[in-house]
Amino acid sequence: MIERILILLLFLVGFSGILARKNIIKKIFGLTLINSAAVLLFVVEGSRVGSQAPIMEQGISQVVDPIPQALMLTAIVIGVCVTALALALAFRLYQAAGSFDIDEIRRRVHDES
Repeated sequence: MIERILILLLFLVGFSGILARKNIIKKIFGLTLINSAAVLLFVVEGSRVGSQAPIMEQGISQVVDPIPQALMLTAIVIGVCVTALALALAFRLYQAAGSFDIDEIRRRVHDES
């Protein structure tokens, strides 16, 4: 139970970082926290089913399902790629606008058009 509460808190910290912060880098960090919370939730819930590694030998009965773990490895790789792309886009915005502040970027884009 405590694991789920901590995962929920991690998710809420990431979500509040996305909603409350004006800095793009902090929003990207919040997105990464949400991704980490989702991965942790799937790993915790996937490990509840069994307690032993999926090696088929005599006497092993409660085997952990490896599918959620394999999917979460894929989710980790995709999350890293999304974070790298978001940071690259934030850097390009910084080069164009000279700031990471969203209100400042909106003001400068609005002034140019």
